[in-house]
Formats: sequence, structure tokens, C-alpha cells
Amino acid sequence: MRSVFATLARCLASNPVVALVTVVGARGSTPREAGARMVVTASGDIAGTVGGGRLELEAIETAKALLATGTDTFATRDFALGPSLGQCCGGHVTLGIETITAARRGDIEALAEREAGGGLMTSATVRPGAGLVRVPLDETAAAATAFFAGDGSLVEAFGPRRRRLYLFGAGHVGRALVFALAPLPFDVIWVDERRDMFPAMVPQSVDLVVTDGPATIIADAPPGAFALIMTHDHGVDLDILHAALKSGALGYVGLIGSATKRARFESRLRTLGLGPQASCEFRCPIGVPGIQSKEPAMIAAAVAAELLIEDERIRAADGVPSKPLIAAIS
Repeated sequence: MRSVFATLARCLASNPVVALVTVVGARGSTPREAGARMVVTASGDIAGTVGGGRLELEAIETAKALLATGTDTFATRDFALGPSLGQCCGGHVTLGIETITAARRGDIEALAEREAGGGLMTSATVRPGAGLVRVPLDETAAAATAFFAGDGSLVEAFGPRRRRLYLFGAGHVGRALVFALAPLPFDVIWVDERRDMFPAMVPQSVDLVVTDGPATIIADAPPGAFALIMTHDHGVDLDILHAALKSGALGYVGLIGSATKRARFESRLRTLGLGPQASCEFRCPIGVPGIQSKEPAMIAAAVAAELLIEDERIRAADGVPSKPLIAAIS
């Protein structure tokens, strides 16, 4: 769930109490990782998932039972994912189940603002009659997670860090890709020279840039940003690619096209002064292998998968776990 506290705030606007279910421990093979979250209301409205199946049904029933008390509470429940639960994952999951009353809506809205700012970490402790009380930490969240620290407090991260992605070109594939990326952890800067090529509505994670000099946009790219180049003009593609590789700041550079296009562009980049290694540091063709269709939606799916793989690889190399930290309670 991308915006946990915003979801809670919306639910508290029309419910006296809501429940937040969090995976706070995971061992072995489990359907979701620590930090997976689900919001439950007494009427049965659900947002998010902690893994589906019997595990989730049990979590919902437990949440509803706690909601019936009408108070701020926090409890943990352990689940072995074996035959007794009707699941065969073989792992072990600990859920934290929290109820939050409408009296705390102001606190939740304040946390929602912090979460929307690009990631939030908190340290939470249980106080009698007050449920789980959170204190924001100075650290920036790298990935959504939840685990118990040595002092017994619950450390949580919300709103995983999102990667900047520059998408050059508003053609059919660009359009398909923007919507394929909408639920994924990327903030997209969508660049084209032609204003009328952009659709009337785009996802909230997308900012539109209309410019006659798209290659100059790269100068503002933060370290580790990604770039995808798929404009209507090979000359424009080359200018952008040259700027992207010359900057040396990007974590991934992709160019739509064939192996033949790649070879020609490598030669032209060397003519423009890039060395043999720098002129090869881009991906072309783009997208995970095995998908042969040229349908824009199919290309977009293959490219989105490749971007996720590259994002996790870079985070792992930087010491950021590709999966959230995991801790289990006995």
C-alpha cells in the first residue's frame, strides 16, 4: 500500500474506528514481506493485502473483533503457514493488528503529510488506552518495512523511496509505459516537444515537460535517476543519449530500438567524443527477454519489469535491501 496514513485518514472520516494490519515478522516462505499492510473497517471495506488466502481471512476476522471494542488497541498474532491454516507456504508470519479511533484522526493526518514527503520512519510503543503511539524518526525510509527493535519498540517505514525516471517521447509506447508504471515506485518526468501528444489525464506520479531542447533536461537529473529514450526522431534520440551518458549520473539509460540501432548509435557516440566504454553504457533493445510482441502494452510490461529489476539491483549494491528487513517475534 503506497499511502498508508492517507488511507487511514480517509477511512476515519466515515468510520469511528479502523484497523491497520501489518506483517511485523516473516520467516521462511511467506506470501508477503515484513511491512506489507492492510486497512480494515467494521463494514468489511479492505485496502491493501497481507498475502491473501486463509491467512488474510484470519487477519480480517481478528481485526473486526478488535474493532468491535471501539478502542485504540494493538495486538500480535502468530501464524504457521501449514496444513492447520490450509496453506502450504511452510513459513511463519507474525501480524500486528492495530485499531485506531477517530479521536486520533489529526495525528494520522499529520503522519500522512510526512509520508507523502518521500518516506517516513517511526518508532512505535504500546501505551495502555492509547494503542500504538508513533514517534517520527529522522531517518529516511528506503523500503516499506516493520520490525521489532531490541528495546521492544516497533520500527516502521512507510512510503518507500521512489526513483526519478525521465521518459523522453510521448508516442504509443511512451503512453503505454506511463500507465504501466503508475503503481510502481517511480516518479516520471515525461518529456516531449509536442504538447498535443500528451493525454488529457496522467497518473499523479507523472510530471509533463514540453521543451524544444529535451537533452538539456538531463542536467537536472539527480544521481541514480533512470532515463528511457523513445522519441519520434533518431537525431533527438542521439542528442539525449549523448547527454545522458556524458553526465555519468544516471543509474540506467535505455534506448528503444534494435541491435542494429544500438550499433549505429555506439559508432555515432564515439564520433561525438565518448570513449569506447562510455559509448556502450546503455540498454538497447530494452525490456526483459522473452516477450516478442511489438504491441505497445506488451513492450511497456517488458520495460517496466526491467526497470524494477535494475532498481532492486542498484539498491542492493548501495546497501539498501531489495526486500525489507525481516524480524520475527517468538
